[in-house]
Amino acid sequence: MPSNQYRPTVPVRVGDLVIGGGTSVVVQSMTNTETTEIEATTQQIQALAAAGSELVRITVNTEAAAAAVPEIRSRLNRHDCHVPLVGDFHFNGHKLLENHPECAKALAKYRINPGNVGRGSKHDSQFAQMIDCARRHDKPIRIGVNWGSLDPALLAQLLDENAACAEPRELAEVTRDALVESALQSARFAEHQGLQHDRIVLSCKVSSVPELIRVYRELATRTDLPLHLGLTEAGMGDKGVVSSTAALAILLQEGIGDTIRVSLTPEPGGDRTREVRIAQEILQNMGLRSFAPRVVACPGCGRTSSEYFQQLAGEVEEHIRQQMPAWKRHYPGVENMTVAVMGCVVNGPGESRHADIGISLPGSGERPVAPVYQDGKKTVTLKGADITEQFKKLLGDYVASRYQSGANDDSSPATANKT
Repeated sequence: MPSNQYRPTVPVRVGDLVIGGGTSVVVQSMTNTETTEIEATTQQIQALAAAGSELVRITVNTEAAAAAVPEIRSRLNRHDCHVPLVGDFHFNGHKLLENHPECAKALAKYRINPGNVGRGSKHDSQFAQMIDCARRHDKPIRIGVNWGSLDPALLAQLLDENAACAEPRELAEVTRDALVESALQSARFAEHQGLQHDRIVLSCKVSSVPELIRVYRELATRTDLPLHLGLTEAGMGDKGVVSSTAALAILLQEGIGDTIRVSLTPEPGGDRTREVRIAQEILQNMGLRSFAPRVVACPGCGRTSSEYFQQLAGEVEEHIRQQMPAWKRHYPGVENMTVAVMGCVVNGPGESRHADIGISLPGSGERPVAPVYQDGKKTVTLKGADITEQFKKLLGDYVASRYQSGANDDSSPATANKT
């Protein structure tokens, strides 16, 4: 499904990807390794790409980090990992890009924060230097404004103008205006320096859900450039997941957003790829993209005192995860499949009929049999101690039968960015 039914945007090409222009919403993430640790960074990029990150951003903050980028790109290519890399620049990007042309070439996109490109009289010249590098190497850029590092001169100007008004507005409103103005003015500056309009992506990130929604609604009315969505600091654990989902779901439902990142703070030693999976889940549950079959399972109640259906649901999810690399190669459209694993007769048969394939396990006091439904019809009743293995075999047979040519998958229109 196109990312944006309501807000047409210009397409921006990043490597083999296209952001905007009606293509599917792009999932991206960022490494948290020291870029100078080449092997560790390479491995994390591979893990993020394998999880489904279609762009991976890396920190380029020192001469050593910039020098490491070409070798990281080379190692990824040798491992057949061609995910585009985005260089994250702050404060000294103009020097690093100029001093390390191989880094400038190896990166697929540059992220520039106009709030810390340079202060005072240095701002425009250093920003222009980065734009000139992007133009010479034919690289797109993301102009990424953050409320934690907003251009102080622009904010001071807007605050002075507001103070002179007969009825001054609240500080939050002026700050929102400053965020949007910083992004738009920076885009105009980049184009004035010779960068083409279709080489620019914009973002205005904050850490408040209501403020993010207000900022992007305003930004979306004032530009046709693609927008990168995400809370700048979503937080840890459930809080980060919930706040990111709340903000992004509202904006995506309104047709706003062309690429997303869920900026989760990982637990110490935690899995960085979780943010990729959450981003995918948001898009899949919004009906915007499909990444893997959806497993529907009931939450359990007094009718399902047995943990068997919970174990089966978990094993089915894991089985699908293991099979997906091969299934996606051989069975186009399988990512749109819905599988139901239900625990009793209340909703079990109905949910199983709604799914492509589903099983309704017996609840407390029910007959020890498990009917299976395929395409809305009951096909078999499973019995015995090995129902899990029986159902996994039925699932594999169903996938091979229905998706062997992809001819039956008409639920996902073709888009430029394939899942």
